[in-house]
Amino acid sequence: MRVTNGSTTRQRRKALKRKVEGAWGTKHTSFKIAKQTLIRAKGYAFDDRKQKKRDFRKLWIQRINSQVRALGYNYSTFMANLTKQNISINRKMLSEMAISNPDEFKTLVENVMGAKA
Repeated sequence: MRVTNGSTTRQRRKALKRKVEGAWGTKHTSFKIAKQTLIRAKGYAFDDRKQKKRDFRKLWIQRINSQVRALGYNYSTFMANLTKQNISINRKMLSEMAISNPDEFKTLVENVMGAKA
């Protein structure tokens, strides 16, 4: 007796189409095109996870720079002095400190920039 795989194939295809449910037009109805859409979407998702890290780093640097400039210094000199004094605080924490605790951040900047001489 011949074994048919119709139900299995249909289930597999329906599962894939469910993943591209929000796509417009044929991209969510046609199996072949839906599969291509899913592959492309996964590629974009991978790239954007990397891009997100870059975007946040840029944001943190901008926040730190704006706060340091308000105190009369610049970002690059501030970061260089942090490194020279072996103070290892990452940019995310510096940014958070600059936003939520500006007084403590000011004290840190003054200590780091004042000790350079």
